[in-house]
Amino acid sequence: MVDSPVSPDAGTPAQEAPMYTPAHFSLTDSDSLHGLIRSHPLGTLVTQANGVLDANHLPFLLDADPGEMGTLSAHVARANPLWQQCRDGAEVLVVFRGAEGYISPSWYPSKHETHRLVPTWNYEAVHVHGQISIHDDEKFVRGLVGRLTRVHEASQAQPWKMSDSPREFIDGMLQAIVGLQIRITRLEGKAKLSQNRQARDLEGAIGALRERGQEPLAGAMDAAPRI
Repeated sequence: MVDSPVSPDAGTPAQEAPMYTPAHFSLTDSDSLHGLIRSHPLGTLVTQANGVLDANHLPFLLDADPGEMGTLSAHVARANPLWQQCRDGAEVLVVFRGAEGYISPSWYPSKHETHRLVPTWNYEAVHVHGQISIHDDEKFVRGLVGRLTRVHEASQAQPWKMSDSPREFIDGMLQAIVGLQIRITRLEGKAKLSQNRQARDLEGAIGALRERGQEPLAGAMDAAPRI
């Protein structure tokens, strides 16, 4: 008989299974992992409280310096029960997804010779494991919003700043949100980009994607190390 898993409510930390990642799809370089997070900062925060899983979609700010592996910071609406349900130090998972898309076997030249290829889906993903802490204080939230604004307004001709709005308006908005910080304990990355295909098949898929205007995935596949 198979033993029943221990409920997280019983006080035993939940076990985190590693992401299934064949060696030729594995991303381990910290610069690549951090780069994917920064270029696709909308993460899915997965939490568990009282045996119930929850997922929230939040833009995160990565700081690679604090601690051994860095931190992620974000904020949620005060009306969101997440910040009251998560205890400080609770284990959480944040999923970031990069370029992705469908790959037709018809794009592979070898398909027309052997007919022994099938469709697939290519993608980039990073799983961030860590411990969450809640920051319900104005100083933390104001600094976080300021940093997020500077990062995401940097490409604008006239970047918006908090000081562009009346102070009382910004103060009210800041009171309506609560800060989160995640101390990163483990990073896992996967880039499934047809590296296991013949060079001519890979080039065929890249060309087909570019013909269809899917440059982000085509560019990622073109830049991925060949095996």
